[in-house]
Order: sequence, then structure tokens, then C-alpha cells
Amino acid sequence: MSCSSSSGSEEDDEGFDSYRKGGYHAVRVADQFAGGRYIAQRKLGWGQFSTVWLAYDTHSSSYVALKIQKSAAEFVQAALHEINVLSSIGDGGPANSKCVVQLIEHFKHTGPNGQHLCMVLEFLGDSLLRLIKYNRYKGLPLNKVKEICKCILIGLDYLHRELGIIHTDLKPENILLFSTIDHSKDPCRSGLSPIIERPEGNINGGVTSLIEKRLKRRARRAVAKISLRDSLGGAGEAPKSARNIDGIDVRCKIVDFGNACWADKPLAEEIQTRQYRAPEVILKAGYSFSVDMWSFACIAFELATGDMLFTPKGGGQGFCEDEDHLALMMELLGKMPRKIAIAGAQSKDFFDRHGDLKRIRRLKFWPLDKLLIDRYKFSEKDAREFSEFLLPLFDFAPEKRPTAEQCLQHPWLNCLE
Repeated sequence: MSCSSSSGSEEDDEGFDSYRKGGYHAVRVADQFAGGRYIAQRKLGWGQFSTVWLAYDTHSSSYVALKIQKSAAEFVQAALHEINVLSSIGDGGPANSKCVVQLIEHFKHTGPNGQHLCMVLEFLGDSLLRLIKYNRYKGLPLNKVKEICKCILIGLDYLHRELGIIHTDLKPENILLFSTIDHSKDPCRSGLSPIIERPEGNINGGVTSLIEKRLKRRARRAVAKISLRDSLGGAGEAPKSARNIDGIDVRCKIVDFGNACWADKPLAEEIQTRQYRAPEVILKAGYSFSVDMWSFACIAFELATGDMLFTPKGGGQGFCEDEDHLALMMELLGKMPRKIAIAGAQSKDFFDRHGDLKRIRRLKFWPLDKLLIDRYKFSEKDAREFSEFLLPLFDFAPEKRPTAEQCLQHPWLNCLE
């Protein structure tokens, strides 16, 4: 899926049921928007709140991503919030050089299901999740990881230091490459002419092939991830041969600001996608910019290894997903300091007064550098240097985590192989 990953889940489709009053707007190829300025080309993806289409801008003769929000009032409110955040990003200077997506304009579009807020965003390429999948879940070369990390950090530094914005949902789906991995899918590079008029026989547009797509996607569900604790049992992994990605431009931008907030006006207590969630969010101990830095470190690990760092499980074993998540963190990073463990509104659910987990008593420690060497076959030097970069970002004390600005100065990032 290309473009804004509010363009959504890569695992399933949006379903017929959501094309109704208050729901999605059904788009057909060659449909016109904004008085004929934008012409729909193909669907790029979808999210809980919207569908995203590649569109041709007849004014500038270029391609854009058109994000069409569901029409119900709560989705309109969500879109207005995102437009507000994106507008402040644009006002802050040339966002183009800041590794953050640019909003071109927004407008309303009336259809049979209601009035939909539409955002026109710059067209970008594939997500980092697509890149990880394309590379067959094998770690990217470290020089590529460093290039990607630099872009993300430039984006975070701009958001945090210059604008006071916390993204709150940083993950590989929400970081997009400048261009598509497969150049034949890039509307500019492929040399295909834009579709200006409706092709014959296209009557159902976005809804047509949902059943076929659903069956295909079920057949190729994402590879199940093994948690660190399970993997200690020595479960073997099938060899993964990576594709050659040397020629891929890995410059990228941060997208999807639907959940972003200003640091002085947090929107929600529970933020972040599970695997990238910081401990203070699980414990409900308040949060600031450093939650994005925790997520960033999880992404850096995933880029370098092909695996998510934390994949907690819950239910059936006498403990919940949150407690398993905290246990996985401590197995990797050491015991959480008691003062931090008991400081959150949710702490009593997981920790006793000594700062020990209530239900998971036996932790199997596996430090990061050892994990990189034993499981991912890093050289000792690479494991040591990468760990030195990541571990400060995984400090249980949020205020001790380095800022994006500080990370950009780190020696690991600045010695490209």
C-alpha cells in the first residue's frame, strides 16, 4: 500500500458494510473531485477512518494522494484535527526538507453517503512495513538502517522541538519512502498516461473486488512473530534470504497525524500501536515527546533484524498482554526501577509494592547486544555499537531518553559504512 497509512491496515480490506450513510465514499476510477481538479486513478489503501486514492492533479499535472474521510460526525472531527496538525506542520517552514508529509489542500465532497472531508497530500511511495516485507523479514543492511533512522529523527526533531507535536503512533506503516520500491508502480516513473475518462465497464470502483482481495489476503497472512520468551526455547527459524535492496532510495517521511497531539494538550490516555508502546503509556503515568523516541527505537531494531522487538501475548496463561509486555521489556532491559514501576495510575494492576510483577515471577534476561549476536548473527562490533545507540532510548525513565536532536549527533548514525 502506498501513501498515508491512515491508508491503514495492510492485512485486510475495508469491507462492504462500511459503504453506507456516515461511512466511506465509494470512488470509481476517473471520478472527479474539487470541481474537476483531481481525478481518481487507483486506490492506494484504507484505514479505519478513510480510504486513500492516487489522484491526478490537473492544475499542476502531478500525482497526489487523496484521503477521503468517512462522513459521520466523529470522523469529520477526526479529520479536522488532522488538518489542524498538518496545517501547523506546513506553517512551520518548508516541511519538505523536514521529512514530514505535506498537506496540499483540503475540501468537502458530497456523495450518497454524506459529506466527506478530503485531504490532498503529496504522493509518496511504499511504507517501511512494505520494505521490511519486500526484504523477506531479513534485516536491512546497517547503512540503509542508518539512512532511514536519520530521516525519521529529522522529522521527529522538527515535530518535537519546533512544533511541540507528539506523533503518538510511530510505526513502520506510518513512515513512507519518497518513491515506490517497484518503479513500475510509480505513476511518474512508469510513464503511464493519467486516466482522465472513465474506463469502460468500471461501475463499482472501490467496492468491486473486495471478496477476491479478502480471500487472497487471508491466504497470505503476515508471518507469526515469536516473542523473546518463546524464542529462548531455541525454536529454529527457516532461513530467510533477503532481496538486494542496494538500489532502493530509502529517504522517507513521517505520515498519518490522525492521532498526533500537542504536548501541552494530550488527547488520549491510551496511545501507540501495541508493539511500539512505551512503558509509561501501559502504566498510565503520563507521557511526552519521549514516547515517540521509544517507538523510534523499536522501529530501528525492526529495520535491522526484520523482527518486531516486543510481541506480547495475553490470555490463557493467567496474565494479560500488558503484563507480558512489561515482562518482555524487563527481560531485555533489566528490572524496572521500583519508583517508576509503582508511579502510574495502572501500576497496581501489574506490580506489587516491591516493584515486582504480580503474575510473571520468573524472568529470563537476554540483553540486547547478546540477542543481536545470538539470534541475529550480528558481529560483536555491530551489536555493541547498535546497542549503544538504542539502549538509552529504552530507558524506563522517560526524561532520561535522548531527544531526536541528541540522537542525530550520535556516532553510530554518523559513521556510514
